[in-house]
Amino acid sequence: MDKFIYKKSAGITALSASMTNFTYKKHSHQEYAIGVTLRGIQQYNLDGSLQLSYQNGVMLFNPEQAHDGMAHDHEAGLDYIMLYIEPQLLLEVMEIKDIVRFSTPIVYDHRLQQRILRLSNAILSGKDEALCSELLVSLTESLSQTNLSSDYRKDNALVRKAKDMIHSNLENVLKLADICKELNLSKFQFIRLFKAHTGISPYQYFLNCKIERAKRLIEKNRDIYAAVMECGFVDLTHLNKHFKSVYGTTALEYISYL
Repeated sequence: MDKFIYKKSAGITALSASMTNFTYKKHSHQEYAIGVTLRGIQQYNLDGSLQLSYQNGVMLFNPEQAHDGMAHDHEAGLDYIMLYIEPQLLLEVMEIKDIVRFSTPIVYDHRLQQRILRLSNAILSGKDEALCSELLVSLTESLSQTNLSSDYRKDNALVRKAKDMIHSNLENVLKLADICKELNLSKFQFIRLFKAHTGISPYQYFLNCKIERAKRLIEKNRDIYAAVMECGFVDLTHLNKHFKSVYGTTALEYISYL
């Protein structure tokens, strides 16, 4: 049985997940995503490479790093926890200014694993925000000892401009012609360029951004129908369908966790 439980505290979202047949569609998050495989094997494609996280594996995802996800063995299933941390929050706690990236997608580090588990358990069990903040500081102390790098490929200027155009028009239908005209590229040149730099197509990125904005609006206002309208979804069913492909649960179920 597939089960996904979300809780939020101290600006961090924690996920407790149990999967059998569910498969995440290819997507990315604006946040850093840090998790631990508790049971089974988590399988996902990341930057063109197949990754397998075995029991006690610590999974490290960078912001906007496209990936999918599933249980390697559907019969055995998979249990894992995940923390989603906004880039600015992580940098503030680590007391650094420049964005850093995890160089290694999966590590086996008992101390880091335990600190992830302590923070996720505190958030999921509703512990005081002060305690969660303290546990976040402890977690970042371990993260700072992992293979972090400030030397990463920045967005191509055209891709960055395209992203800005997409973000400013999430409530409307994606119009490739307008973006291509602004960038002076053909439709096919633009699609190839965008996918080469992001790992996903412009439409996948557009849809992913819509879903993520809806999630943030739901968290902020607790008004699911306003999120449907503001993000340009046809109706709640339309939002629920796409929301579940990224978060494992519908938007309607997600709001019940808040």
